[in-house]
Amino acid sequence: MRLAIFGFVTFCAMAQSDIPMAKPESVGMSEKRLERIHAFIQDYVDTNQIAGAVTLVARHGKVVHFEAQGWRYKQENQPMAKDSIFSLMSMTKPIVSTALMMLWEDGKFMLDDPISKWLPSYANKVLIDPVSGACTPAKPVTVRNILSHTSGLSLEGGRDRPKTLLEEIEKSASRPLAFQPGERWQYGASTDFVAALVEKISGMTVDEYLKQKIFEPLGIRDTHYNIPREKVSRVAAVYHPDKDGKIVLSRKPEYREPTTYFPGVAGLNGTAADYFRFSQMLLNGGEYEGHRLLGRMTVDMMITNQIGTGKPVYIRGAGYGFGLGFGVLTDPSKSPDALSIGTFTWGGADGTLFWIDPVEDLIGIMMIQINPYSHFNIRPLYSVVVSQAIVDSYAGMKPKIAGYDTPR
Repeated sequence: MRLAIFGFVTFCAMAQSDIPMAKPESVGMSEKRLERIHAFIQDYVDTNQIAGAVTLVARHGKVVHFEAQGWRYKQENQPMAKDSIFSLMSMTKPIVSTALMMLWEDGKFMLDDPISKWLPSYANKVLIDPVSGACTPAKPVTVRNILSHTSGLSLEGGRDRPKTLLEEIEKSASRPLAFQPGERWQYGASTDFVAALVEKISGMTVDEYLKQKIFEPLGIRDTHYNIPREKVSRVAAVYHPDKDGKIVLSRKPEYREPTTYFPGVAGLNGTAADYFRFSQMLLNGGEYEGHRLLGRMTVDMMITNQIGTGKPVYIRGAGYGFGLGFGVLTDPSKSPDALSIGTFTWGGADGTLFWIDPVEDLIGIMMIQINPYSHFNIRPLYSVVVSQAIVDSYAGMKPKIAGYDTPR
């Protein structure tokens, strides 16, 4: 009886997600080969390396695999469901970056405008020589720098976090830059400044801007900074590995009082189905189900490497550059991922991952909750078990990425 109930619940979650489903063979994928995803995930669950997962694969705009496995909250015997809500952590970044690019399309700024146009306290940044302690004037930090993680900016942080992100940014204005803007790629606070500009330029909080301009048009219903009390029963617990790589509970699902601090680097929580809608909008060139958020040329710019060569995107690994909000695969021969050149992607510190392969017209999403995850290779291997299910021929395929030579 329990299995029957569980099956009904997951079916209802799937129906409620309201996403376009199709038989794998209708989009050039093998149903039998897609079954390898289940076995792949189940092995991690059975060996207690993860509690559970939700995985989703879509091709040519149709979802061909969507499955929940394992446990949402193992200690309470709560099964994972397709509509489980995950801490997205850094998968917040592409969404907030999209918001700022929507304002760029409104003609509100140039990408190479200095951020001091809206944050005057950042007008005269300096570098400090680590040996002599001497100060050197820095180049202006631009909008392009904060979108591409080449700003050199940082925030103070600490226990006593201000009530709003803008207060935190003002408090940190005297901090020197880590390097001249554009000189290096550095993972850090850059997208918090993206969020600050969204608020300054739009006159709305990031929370409200995302709701009104991105989530509501795309039918995204379960992605929040502040998870409503009535949805806490769908939240997945977060785990960490012990010395043997077995999961230990880090954070149980529970209601948290609403915050007014809406960062760009992290903070959103959401479902796999919601992130599919966002991803498909991008893969469609800025439009989903009749709602256009971005122009196709804007998306092309966002998924084109903006940082040149010689600046390792060390968080994502070898073979990657960085666009405006996304890691971009520039050299598949150096990457562990089984994906095409031009694939754009990011993941979250609690284990979540998405990638969009525009050559294969393919989306992969994996929602797990384990931090850190660097002790195993579940993320690159997920790209393998997804891509091996593509079975159509090269005939008739055309590259879909501006700026890349991808002969077929």
